[in-house]
Amino acid sequence: MKLFFRFLTLVAVLAMSLADVAPAWALTSRIKDIASLQAGRDNQLIGYGLIVGLQGTGDGFRSSPFTEQSMRAMLQNLGISTQGGQSNAKNTAAVMVTANLPPFASPGSRIDVTVSSLGDATSLRGGTLVMTSLSGADGQIYAVAQGAAIVSGFQAQGQAATVTEGVTTAGRVPGGAIIERELPSRFKDSVNLVLQLRNPDFSTATRIADIVNGYASQRFGGPVAEAKDSQEVVIQKPRTADLTRLMADIENLIVETDTPAKVVINERTGTIVIGSDVRVSPVAVSYGTLTVQVTETPQIIQPEPFSQGRTAVQPQTDIAAQQTGGRVAIIDGPDLRTLVAGLNNIGVKPDGIIAILQGIKSAGALQAELVLQ
Repeated sequence: MKLFFRFLTLVAVLAMSLADVAPAWALTSRIKDIASLQAGRDNQLIGYGLIVGLQGTGDGFRSSPFTEQSMRAMLQNLGISTQGGQSNAKNTAAVMVTANLPPFASPGSRIDVTVSSLGDATSLRGGTLVMTSLSGADGQIYAVAQGAAIVSGFQAQGQAATVTEGVTTAGRVPGGAIIERELPSRFKDSVNLVLQLRNPDFSTATRIADIVNGYASQRFGGPVAEAKDSQEVVIQKPRTADLTRLMADIENLIVETDTPAKVVINERTGTIVIGSDVRVSPVAVSYGTLTVQVTETPQIIQPEPFSQGRTAVQPQTDIAAQQTGGRVAIIDGPDLRTLVAGLNNIGVKPDGIIAILQGIKSAGALQAELVLQ
């Protein structure tokens, strides 16, 4: 627990030291780090395929009939007749194959794919994905995947015990898909650039527009950028500019970023993240817990010799109540260091700090957004 409080104090001191020593660069970032190009987004691909070569860990044909149907269809396409035969070997598994098609991908380049079991297969370890076509949202085939599946989890089973680590029914095929079709849109056919902020903020969007206009005024003789809202900044292409070189210059411009004050709390793990802009109005906080422990220790009572009595059980209950905490501390957080020091002075566990922060927010003294996960 002391280590947790020391960690909070270290974070606060580090944040304040960076702000005091180098405020010019501590709050600045390149445009490429805080925004993405709208035309440069990924496209999702999906397909249905079979993994073969499993060591008895595949789908059972009775519980997963679609696996047998897919295997028969595949063999018929290869010119092999499957009439009259039925296989019980569990060395085949039906999988869903997914991938992300990166922007500006060209035919012949390779991408990674993810395979996930659809049936009752227990493990995909050691299997090989058979040629599978991957389609986009428009129904067109953009890539074809095939290759050995890599599964990080493993499973060992005996007659009386089973050990499983990680997930054995999902894996990846690195570089397993080859792009066969080029995306219909081209980057250089665009008439403007649209930048999308990863963390929408009006202040940051206007600063990006101002920085880009300052660069464009010196280079092209006039402004070219306009902030549409808190997330989008539209940049018009100058007539004499090459769009690729223009984007390369703009994405390396330095912008001072701004983010709203937030406190993020994860009650399941006890994680607390406090932003540097969080402020707390002066409040008095008292935190105490009451612990009641009930212990049952029944006693066996034997009858006297030759008394013809019966053995009886006499109940005995011990109740202990303990109350901890109860100190009143004044918390006034004009900066992150003071806020963390005030929380440390109360001397409670992370779950107690979560309850205190929620109470301060309810009292209206927390000048930040409280995000519960």
